[in-house]
Amino acid sequence: MGSLTLFELADSSSIEIPSSCHRQGFCNECIVEVQAGLDQLCDRTPAESFLKDPYRLACQARLLDGAAKQNLTFAPVRRRPKILTSTCRQAPVCLDPLVRRQGDTVFYGDQPVDVFRGAMFGIAVDLGTTTIVLDFVNLETGESVHQVGIENPQRFGGSDVMTRISYDAGPHHGRLRKVTVNALNAEIKAFCQAHGADRHQIYEVIVAGNSTMRDLFFGVDIQPIGQRPYQSKIEQEYRLGLRQTTALTEFAHRLGVLAHPKARVFGPPLVASHVGADTTADLLAIDIEKREETFLLVDVGTNTEVVLAHRGRFLAASCPAGPAFEGRGIRFGMPGAEGAIERIWWTSQGWRYQVIGDVAPQGICGSGLIDLLAELRRNGLMSPKGVFLNRSYEIPIAPEYGITFSREDASHLAQAKAANYCGQFILLRALGVDPSQIDKLYLAGGFANSIQVANAVEIGFLAPVPEQRVVKIGNGALEGARQMLLSQSKRASVERILKRIEHVELETTPDFFEIFVEACQFKPMSIPKGTPQ
Repeated sequence: MGSLTLFELADSSSIEIPSSCHRQGFCNECIVEVQAGLDQLCDRTPAESFLKDPYRLACQARLLDGAAKQNLTFAPVRRRPKILTSTCRQAPVCLDPLVRRQGDTVFYGDQPVDVFRGAMFGIAVDLGTTTIVLDFVNLETGESVHQVGIENPQRFGGSDVMTRISYDAGPHHGRLRKVTVNALNAEIKAFCQAHGADRHQIYEVIVAGNSTMRDLFFGVDIQPIGQRPYQSKIEQEYRLGLRQTTALTEFAHRLGVLAHPKARVFGPPLVASHVGADTTADLLAIDIEKREETFLLVDVGTNTEVVLAHRGRFLAASCPAGPAFEGRGIRFGMPGAEGAIERIWWTSQGWRYQVIGDVAPQGICGSGLIDLLAELRRNGLMSPKGVFLNRSYEIPIAPEYGITFSREDASHLAQAKAANYCGQFILLRALGVDPSQIDKLYLAGGFANSIQVANAVEIGFLAPVPEQRVVKIGNGALEGARQMLLSQSKRASVERILKRIEHVELETTPDFFEIFVEACQFKPMSIPKGTPQ
């Protein structure tokens, strides 16, 4: 067997291929399409058994001895996920942007920056770990002119923030930031071409992301976030009194962003630790300053953030859920793209399902996985600990397409689900709040927008709040970023909000391990009665 894998060939050709399992063959992220020279490769390995020609895993496929690599052509498979761009606007925003026009002069604050060029645009950006969503906004009318969502190209550095922090510490430091800026610029060029605009008409960009994604974009050293006390370098300086805010502002040209030479990029302030600027934006999206109710905000993702408000107190926590519910590490898991089973239910005739795009199924995305787990439990096909009926290892889901669900898959999902459970459970218990006391459960993010709440409650993914009190706010981070783009008063309110929030580090909870073990079971969450802890 030859020594070179497709991954190694890709490295030498500067082709970027995603992987989060250190090229061990089980994350299934490094799928490539071999366009020429398939016969130059070794036989398929067991790890590739779920693939058919011309697809291979780059970490497993090796060049045969004597084969000519010049005859080999391959490219990463690029999925087009169903990305949520829509938002649920809780209240209209009073137009008061930092960028404004007086006559023919464009001002940024009190500073004149340009002569009016016929239009003034700003960009609100939700910079997620998995996806990036951009909203191009007319700063004079407040209208969204164009929205677009793309996959975050940083996946080659890992599927979660901790692996990307590690990647950025290595010899390819700066590559993650570079590809993100390039992706943003590509969308700016496409917007200008489609709308007859000029990049010099773009005067401000708001980038809302978790602490790692935001700081990485601004070129700030992200290594402190990956080690105790898991705080951004910016947060550390703020706590030492060296900064008045954790917000960041930089000229767009210094970050390489295609905009007016005097345009700024604004990174909203962080809450604390891994609870970043995206959560700050979520809180604006639900109009938190006017909320007197008891509410729970859950922004579900690779890193889930939870905020609980009760009787004047606000608690926040970060839950490192990982990418399992986005299809990573699940044999037939996949993002919410065409070909993904997004709904699934059990009948007397077996499994029935709904596929995105009404095409043949290729795998199961997060909402389908939650449905599957709930149906397995509801119909007695799986125990709370994830043991299948008759102790079988694997269950056929779509046998005609070879799609199955294994005990190992259930185990990965149990751990991911447990992280979400712990965040909600520990905050609720800390303030002595029973789920029945929650007036509103706000769900933010694309994944949360697509799940069936009853099924998520059934397996303990969400606190058992009455379903009529659950509000799906869509892309809250994007909406909050848009509000900050259009309103100086909203930016000021953000700083007031954050001073009231107490951060809870889940792992320091004395009985965290016991809670986590309990949370790994697929059953509804139960909050003990009693006094706050």
